[in-house]
Amino acid sequence: MAVTKTHPIKSTLKAAIDYICNPDKTDGKLLVSSFGCAAETADIEFEWTRRHSIDKGTHLGRHLIQAFEPGEVSAEEAHEIGMQLAKEILGGKYEFVLTTHIDKGHIHNHLIFNAVSFTDHKHYHSNKRSYHEIRRASDRLCREHGLSVIVPGRDKGKSYIEHQAAQNGTSYKAKLKTTIDRLIPVSSSLEDLLVRLQREGYEIKRGKYISARVPDQERFTRLKTLGADYTEDAVATRIAGGPRPSRQPRQRSGKVSLLIDIQNNIKAQQSAGYQRWATIEKLKRAAATMNFLTEHGIGSYEELVERCDAVAAASIRTRESLRDTEQQIADLALLGKQIDTYRKMKPVYERYKASKDKEKFLRGFESEIILFEAAAREIKKAGLTKLPSHDKLKAELDELSARKTALQAELRKVQREEKEYDTLRKNVVALLEKSKEQEWQQHRGNDLE
Repeated sequence: MAVTKTHPIKSTLKAAIDYICNPDKTDGKLLVSSFGCAAETADIEFEWTRRHSIDKGTHLGRHLIQAFEPGEVSAEEAHEIGMQLAKEILGGKYEFVLTTHIDKGHIHNHLIFNAVSFTDHKHYHSNKRSYHEIRRASDRLCREHGLSVIVPGRDKGKSYIEHQAAQNGTSYKAKLKTTIDRLIPVSSSLEDLLVRLQREGYEIKRGKYISARVPDQERFTRLKTLGADYTEDAVATRIAGGPRPSRQPRQRSGKVSLLIDIQNNIKAQQSAGYQRWATIEKLKRAAATMNFLTEHGIGSYEELVERCDAVAAASIRTRESLRDTEQQIADLALLGKQIDTYRKMKPVYERYKASKDKEKFLRGFESEIILFEAAAREIKKAGLTKLPSHDKLKAELDELSARKTALQAELRKVQREEKEYDTLRKNVVALLEKSKEQEWQQHRGNDLE
């Protein structure tokens, strides 16, 4: 599990970058990487990009921290995950410096990125939506690397701080939920449950919503903030013997759904009504599976496996093409930034080279000269002998962007197909196994006769 948090940098950009690049914390700077800039001159390069922005905002950059569970990941793998996260959430549009700190009990990444994009000079807008995108991306990358993550859907709406508190047994919300779950079976009504909560030491506050707190708790906790199963209506329904809202069967859609395993379903064993619903639903889903196979001309299990493999291969190819295209866009955008800087700083650099007192000139234009020399190095690395025009670079970027959009649409389509075929394969396996089991039982019955 990786915990993420982010905050703005308003006035201490160089100090913040110097701190995260500390050799004592980054294994002698072996765990320091950057994109679109050099770590040593990142503050200067950030400022140069901001100069061209109309909407500069009030922040110089943003600082993202990604902390990992102690002992779960190596420093090198943590750094790799941090780089993957930075590339995904920033899309190759913002300069950044990434470091991995190993000086504490838990390995953690520091990512400082520019508040302004060097591709379109638009300001980075940080809000709940952008933060949740960061958190989802971090969780997915952790999962892909075999690390633990907070289970989606469980404890919905819970912050990372609350999750950690629950893990340690110190969350007020977790304790209140546990108490309510324990009292529901012995309560005759919602009012009776509230009385029992008071006996447990909870103070109850009535208003538009019912709230509760223990003596050492600073604020009241509204029951509805505990989740769908703990609203006043949901608690009353559960006391009356109704199901939890979060466990209600989902409505069927037009897609082929996975078969229901009634025999191994605990809910089905406890409720005859649910078992009847599940039996009917299973028959409907089995019929939908067979109809799909017929409509698509799939006559055998081998043909279905071939179709599944073909769709999976198409998904891999499309994903690789999209990744290559995104890398080309990032490389071209970065080259465009270097070319633009080179052209704008060249007159200053030529004056510097022609000046008689270079030290005095350097004191007045140090930032400009640093930027020019950095841009010249990158252009030389790219092997360019002639600089392309701004219009040519823009045309290439527009073409790549259009290709990226098309590949994204294609990937969404093929991923839907991949998921559908995977469901079909599981359903067919379940049906075939059920058929073999019935056949075996029939033979056994014949033998007994």
